[in-house]
Amino acid sequence: MRYGRPSTEQLRRNFDSVLTDVLSGRGVRTETGLDTPTENALWAIARARPSAPDALVAAAYRAFAGQLDGTNAAVWRAEMDRRIAARGARPRPDPPADRGPLPRPAP
Repeated sequence: MRYGRPSTEQLRRNFDSVLTDVLSGRGVRTETGLDTPTENALWAIARARPSAPDALVAAAYRAFAGQLDGTNAAVWRAEMDRRIAARGARPRPDPPADRGPLPRPAP
């Protein structure tokens, strides 16, 4: 069992291993420490097998680079901030009218 976040070196080994797996026809393992954009790019390769284009492999490398440099996390945080702001901008529905106390259950 691993505690804490994987190191950069562990992430690189995991990415290389999963990339090798998907290029050879296997799926993406779980619990690799790879973020969602990187896993999605790897799944795209797995779905495109047996003839995954080089562009998909390049996209997986870009997604992984985004994980390492924090770009993917920054995009995720910006999207969450946008969603929270949009939710706060919507008018709140009126609360339901008071219908009195709830009936007590029979013993």
